[in-house]
Amino acid sequence: MGKTKTNASGEHEEKGRDESAPELGAAGSQLSTAPREESAAALPAMGVIGWARWFWRQLTSMRVALILLFLLSLGAVPGSLIPQNSVDELKVQAFKEAHTTLTPIYEKLQFFDVYSSVWFSAIYILLFISLIGCIVPRTGQFIGQLRSRPPGAPKRLTRLPAYTTWRTEAEPEQVREAALATLRGRRFRAHVVGDAVAAEKGYLREAGNLLFHVSLIVMLVAFGYGQLFKSEGAKLIVEGDGFSNTLTQYDDFKSGSLFDYDGLAPFSFKLDDFVGTYERSGPQKGTARTFEARVTYEKGAYGKPRKTVIRVNEPLVVDGTKVYLNAHGYAPVVSVKDASGKEVYRNAVPLLPIDNNITSTGAIKVLDGYRDKSGKKTQLGFQAFFVPTFAGDGKGTMFSQFPAADMPVLALNAYHGYLGPDSGLAQNVYQLDKTKMKPFKDGENGDLKQRLAVGDTMKLPDGAASITFVGVEEWASFQISEQPASGWALGGSAAAIAGLAASLFIQRRRVWVRAVRGADGVTVVEMGGLGRSESARLSEELADLALTLHDRAPTAPDPAPTGSDGDAPDPDTDEGRPGGPGPDSVEESSEEPAEGAGK
Repeated sequence: MGKTKTNASGEHEEKGRDESAPELGAAGSQLSTAPREESAAALPAMGVIGWARWFWRQLTSMRVALILLFLLSLGAVPGSLIPQNSVDELKVQAFKEAHTTLTPIYEKLQFFDVYSSVWFSAIYILLFISLIGCIVPRTGQFIGQLRSRPPGAPKRLTRLPAYTTWRTEAEPEQVREAALATLRGRRFRAHVVGDAVAAEKGYLREAGNLLFHVSLIVMLVAFGYGQLFKSEGAKLIVEGDGFSNTLTQYDDFKSGSLFDYDGLAPFSFKLDDFVGTYERSGPQKGTARTFEARVTYEKGAYGKPRKTVIRVNEPLVVDGTKVYLNAHGYAPVVSVKDASGKEVYRNAVPLLPIDNNITSTGAIKVLDGYRDKSGKKTQLGFQAFFVPTFAGDGKGTMFSQFPAADMPVLALNAYHGYLGPDSGLAQNVYQLDKTKMKPFKDGENGDLKQRLAVGDTMKLPDGAASITFVGVEEWASFQISEQPASGWALGGSAAAIAGLAASLFIQRRRVWVRAVRGADGVTVVEMGGLGRSESARLSEELADLALTLHDRAPTAPDPAPTGSDGDAPDPDTDEGRPGGPGPDSVEESSEEPAEGAGK
């Protein structure tokens, strides 16, 4: 009669395995390459060497590796929420000015330079060492397991979490041959050991676990290499202007400590046109629909000109260097003439947006060529405020109601004096230093201010000069970056996900099939299964295997037993049913089934 036993006690698998370890022997070992936990009595003596060994074992344990990985993720949070010097120093400076209380604390904690801070680097290096210390010995153990065969069956298969047995008229050799063919057909590694067939499956679980941790190392190496050899710069280009990939052409440039400046990829490009269209109505009014820069680029010093379009998240890639489209704005074209009517300045001046409707501010600086009405050289400065679609006044200032240049208006405040370009101090091209400048006066109305539509002219007092709002050009801001080993980082992340999925969803398990001749000459078949972790799938798989094997070695008919008093057995019991339960029947009882020849 056949029976199947499953572990329904709900206890942790490791506990059950420890209790049955003396009986399972080698069959219940090496289902994992995880290092064995040592009892307190086995710890080394607490000397210098003892403490070093203890620290190394703690550092290379999987538990500490997971803690360090969590700390690394937690440490990256400030780098995402707080402006970083490596990304945008202007935002960092604005943050410091707005948060005077938090700034000293953040500076001491290195929150403005998270990824190069001492504490983040310490977590990074410890995690790297921990992963290597975990993987190297486990890899050796796993290779040893791959080269070895599944261990022989334990003496008492009834101790296993999944178990079934039945009697058959087939010869034991025939049953073992059928079991070997069935298990190999299910992609088990199987061989015959003594009177049983030993099989094992699910090696990809541990392979996935090792792949996950190796991939983490690859990602860490790629990240570190990329930080050391990376380069990143920004360039604002007005329509019609160009850029050549040399250090002097950048508005802002940052690089890793080991970056070679001679290694910049040789290429250049010109911004032919910027195209931006926006939603005209509805709840998404003003949202960008088209946002692209049409450029002509050349690879190398004598490369053939090629046209392409750069969009958001669709960069131009040249020899591993990527050109990203970052931002967009307007550059009013102005013309300045002196008292004699001679044009001394004509340029498209980029202004910086301050809201979603591209309301912009900036400065217009006339450094050379201008002379006042008396012929004396002086410098002019204009504080500029621009709106692409004029919507009237709002709380004392004008504002824009739409990001497209439907009705551009330029407001100017005029100054004269010394701008300080040769003072030796760095200046912001978008700000006007008024320390040595005097405002032009508008009679009794105070400082000279005026709003200009396209074509309007602002006359300076006493016929000194004039400035005309000629038209509007558009500009685009580009980020030019070279991030080596980014492909390795992407490949490592994909492999880590695949390895994690394998380690979570693949179960490593062992199956044994024993076939021996019983005392009455009938073959007794026993099947047992053992998994690394408790799962109902183990019992289901064993039942499926038992059904397949049962088709080739069916249950032998039971003899018609009689009771001690000569009466027939009770037909309501299993013993009274012909054939008894099949090999897929399940019992939750703790009573151990008969082991045939073992009893």
